[in-house]
Amino acid sequence: MRCSCLRGLCQYETTKLVRIQSVRLGSLKWALNGTILVVICMLLLWNRRYQEFELVVSSVTSKVKGMSEVFVPGIGLVSWDTVDYSLPSQDKNSFFVATNLIVTRGQRQGRCAEVPARGRSCRSDKDCEKGVWEKQSHGVQTGACVKFDVLKKTCEISAWCPVETQTSPPRPALVAAAENFTVLIKNNIRFPAFNYIRRNILPWMSESYLRSCERKLDPLCPIFRLGDMVREAGENFHELAVEGGVIAVQIKWDCNLDPLTSRCLPQYSFRRVDQKESNKTLSPGLNYRFARYHLVNGLEERTLYKAFGIRFDVMVFGQAGRFSFIQLVLYIGSTLSYYALTTLFLDWLIDTRCYSAEVGQRYSERKVEAVQDTPIGVLCVSFVDVPLLRLVKRPQKKCLQNAKPVSVQSRKEDPGHLQAVVSLLQCDPEIHPLSNKPSDSSPSAPLTPPPAVPPPALAPPPWCKCSRCTPSSLLVEALCCRVAPGPCISTSGLFERLVLWRTLLESCLQYEDPLGAPSRSARELRHCAYAQYILWRFGPTPSHATPIIPRCCVQIIRERYPSHDGHYSGVRPIGAQQGRGVNKSSQ
Repeated sequence: MRCSCLRGLCQYETTKLVRIQSVRLGSLKWALNGTILVVICMLLLWNRRYQEFELVVSSVTSKVKGMSEVFVPGIGLVSWDTVDYSLPSQDKNSFFVATNLIVTRGQRQGRCAEVPARGRSCRSDKDCEKGVWEKQSHGVQTGACVKFDVLKKTCEISAWCPVETQTSPPRPALVAAAENFTVLIKNNIRFPAFNYIRRNILPWMSESYLRSCERKLDPLCPIFRLGDMVREAGENFHELAVEGGVIAVQIKWDCNLDPLTSRCLPQYSFRRVDQKESNKTLSPGLNYRFARYHLVNGLEERTLYKAFGIRFDVMVFGQAGRFSFIQLVLYIGSTLSYYALTTLFLDWLIDTRCYSAEVGQRYSERKVEAVQDTPIGVLCVSFVDVPLLRLVKRPQKKCLQNAKPVSVQSRKEDPGHLQAVVSLLQCDPEIHPLSNKPSDSSPSAPLTPPPAVPPPALAPPPWCKCSRCTPSSLLVEALCCRVAPGPCISTSGLFERLVLWRTLLESCLQYEDPLGAPSRSARELRHCAYAQYILWRFGPTPSHATPIIPRCCVQIIRERYPSHDGHYSGVRPIGAQQGRGVNKSSQ
């Protein structure tokens, strides 16, 4: 048992192939395979699928340079340098440049009327609540109602007075000269898996190069003009400078670290990331507030600046690749499945009759084998008083006579067997001798009813309907020839001539083995009688089902052709043998 299991493991099963000799199909197959190969190779080289990749790790610093003279209302002409317009950014990888201003001078700590647009309008002190601060208010209410101007009254607040009253930034922008400011962006990158370090200021870039380089002439130059950055983002600098906005500076690193094709250079691009249309945005642009404090006559005053400007966010992304044999093997293995597209297309072409109906039919017959989804160990039962065949599962607790069928199907005739039987029944023994020994009955004798078979000595079992079945200890053999009570099929004259007639059985055996001995053993005749009954009552049975002969018929066949030792094999589900249309079953 162990050796058979080991031999079962040492087996290899392959798929079934159908080879069609066709110049057109062969040429189409190689054309499709060639196209798939070209596409696979292009993707392999273009996307570098043979490499192992690592994402970039980055750090960014920036330095803005520029000088401008700005006319500030209420102050006059003021010189603005990097300290004035380059305010601290909220993000580590970004920088802010002020381009427009709203200035409120001479603010001191005190009490003053709130701006009507920011505070609560009032008529008397009862309309103002002391100690209340509202979201848009500049200070805390004192509880008094005071005049804001000739027509309006608002609640008095404790704040830096006078409060900021202007809400809209000036047009054009006050620091429009920031268009010509420049910024040096220093980007250091690292790929930990490959232990590779680089920065955007390349090794060959000298100090003199950085002083004179321009992005228009050299795309690798790390010094950028603010106006050019905004223009490449698709925006107008003078319009953007009024209310401010956010510009993304994208640095892409796509590095190839293979020795022969080594390349690792930055690629710069720009785009706007905030909502630019003021009429569609609740809080458009970008602005900050800051103040400058000083003492006047011993009292602290401040100048409040509301700065509108542009924030530049530096975004670094990319990857580096290096050759990996494992990645190459994985890519080749994953792309081999694409060649199945050729088979699918050609199969579709043949099945849809676009190529040739005759070829398609022959191809389908050779390639496709229909298998029914049927249970294992199905038995086939035929009753003389029921025209349909019953497929029954092997009984476990009930006798086969009372088992419920899984399905039923119509009985099919075997024309070849029927013609052979009719010919043998009509043959003349003087012209067509088949045996040197005299048979048990003359073939030329008229078809007379056989002698009455005496009923069995034992009482028939409860499941018997013909009163000629003998008891059996096996549930699979507990089967009668009828469903309802009536005469047994063995009393028919055809049963004697088709199943028991020795001359017919010897002729069938001689047909199967033309060179065999004319004299046959009782075992051969018995099994041939089983086969004759199956062909007579079942016809061609399904290949997955085992035909079962009724107990009464089996007993009569055994009495006519008994075993020399009195032992019989019984029912063994061996299926149907369809060599020449003859079905066999051991009983």
